[in-house]
Amino acid sequence: MAAQGVFISFEGIDGSGKSTQARLLADHLRAAGRQVVATREPGGAPGAEEIRRLLLEGAPDRWSAETEILLFTAARRDHLERTIAPALAAGRIVVSDRFVDSTRVYQGITRGDLRDKVDALHSLMIGREADLTFIIDMDPGLGLSRARGRNGHEERFEDFGEPMQRQMRDGFLALAREFPDRCVVIDGNRAMDAVAAEVAQITDRHLR
Repeated sequence: MAAQGVFISFEGIDGSGKSTQARLLADHLRAAGRQVVATREPGGAPGAEEIRRLLLEGAPDRWSAETEILLFTAARRDHLERTIAPALAAGRIVVSDRFVDSTRVYQGITRGDLRDKVDALHSLMIGREADLTFIIDMDPGLGLSRARGRNGHEERFEDFGEPMQRQMRDGFLALAREFPDRCVVIDGNRAMDAVAAEVAQITDRHLR
C-alpha cells in the first residue's frame, strides 16, 4: 500500500490531543524512513489556510452551519487538489489533523440534522475517505479545559461550550461504529507517550 500512498487522518473533540498525536506519528514514520506529508484541516494549502481564518476566528454565531459546510468543503477541495492527491500519487503517507469526519460531526450532527448535506457535498466535490482514521477519545470536560488553556485565537468552536463538546464526542464514537473498517478509537485519557505508542503500533501493522 505504501507504494500507492496511504492517507491517515486524526479526529476528536477540541483538546483531545489529536494534533499532538498526528505530529508524533509523522515523526515516527519519518524515523522509519517513510516519506510523510503532515497537514491539517481546515487548511493544508494556501487557499484553504485563508478559509481557515474565516472559520476558526470570530464569534460563535459568525456563520450558520450551512455556510460552514460550504466553506469547509471549499477548503477541503483546495487541500485535496494541492496537497493530498499529489502526495498520494507520489507514494507518500499523508497524515492529516482532521478531514471530512469533523464536518460530519461538527456541522452535520451537533449543529443541526445536516449530515445528508455534508455527505452529498463530500461525494460531489471530494470523493475520498482516509484509509485509516484515529479517533482520539477524550472526556469532554477535560478536553475543553485543555483547549481553552492554549489561549489561542482560533477558539470559535470551543466557545460553544461543554454541551457541544459532549455532542461531538458522541458523534465521533458513532462514526467509529459506522466505519469500522477504517476508524480506530484510541483512549486519549492517558499519558501522551502511551497514546503515541498505540497509534504507532496500529499504523505499522496497517502499513505491513
